[in-house]
Amino acid sequence: MANDDIYKDLSQLGQKVALPGSPDEAELERVANPQQGVAYAVRFVAPEFTSLCPMTGQPDFAHLVIDYVPGDWLVESKSLKLYLGSFRNHGAFHEDCTVSIARRLVDFLQPVWLRIGGYWYPRGGIPIDVFYQTGPAPDGVWIPDQGVPPYRGRG
Repeated sequence: MANDDIYKDLSQLGQKVALPGSPDEAELERVANPQQGVAYAVRFVAPEFTSLCPMTGQPDFAHLVIDYVPGDWLVESKSLKLYLGSFRNHGAFHEDCTVSIARRLVDFLQPVWLRIGGYWYPRGGIPIDVFYQTGPAPDGVWIPDQGVPPYRGRG
């Protein structure tokens, strides 16, 4: 398969696309993995993730780290950026946001392995960190530490 062929069905890349109104409206896109059969890890970091508290409507902020070992598919990064951005006006608890993102990516990509770390900034004086993964990391793939230190405030 020529590399140009794997991009032919993308509708958002290279286009002006408005931020989706909600995660349900967001369209994730994928391309065939040109390195199928090679075990490697991919990392996406969203240090300015935003959602809304479902009770107060106040903004919540998180540093998300998404690691996955691709199978047949790669997520197209612009569509992922738009999907994550669609949470800006979405009310959900930290746990729900973090796990929902992971589960949608797993359902869509069918990766060999995926994990997400949701490092939420304090609200009410308590930071909440949420972690999800599909199982043990595969043997033979270097999976680095997510590199986000525990929250310490002003020390």
